[in-house]
Amino acid sequence: MNGNGKDLSSERQALQAVETHHADMLRHLNVLVGLLTETVEAGDAGAAQAAQATLLDWCDKELVPHALAEEGPLYSGPHGMPEAKLLVDGMLAEHQVIVGLIEELRTADGVAAAVAAGAIQRIFALHLDKENRLLMPFVIQSPALSLARAVEGLHELVGEGAAHHPKH
Repeated sequence: MNGNGKDLSSERQALQAVETHHADMLRHLNVLVGLLTETVEAGDAGAAQAAQATLLDWCDKELVPHALAEEGPLYSGPHGMPEAKLLVDGMLAEHQVIVGLIEELRTADGVAAAVAAGAIQRIFALHLDKENRLLMPFVIQSPALSLARAVEGLHELVGEGAAHHPKH
């Protein structure tokens, strides 16, 4: 514990869990986008449609729920603080852009689908970098906020294993 009542070990564990989950999500997204791009480049329309469907399924089941979960406890505390409000506003705007690109991907095909997928991939990577380097360190350093409490039990933010075992 430090002077503000936060258990720094729990804060570090929460940060590690979120960063690990972010890296896993980005790795998975990179593979799915790469597969879509390769099939489009190869001119295999059937394989491209299958790759696009797999990517959309992942976005619907993983990416969008992750973003929505962040907008709750992880963003609400910093958003109420003047020194982080603009950062959180920008990150919320990025969520809207990502959701818009997913909808664009849903109706695109061929090269347009690969372009939309690549845009999702790059914006999501930038977004995760901001969370990892700016937002989460701010939460950990703020006496009134706790990253461990904000992500506790939210597998969308920390992955399945860490959500059920926050002390490990």
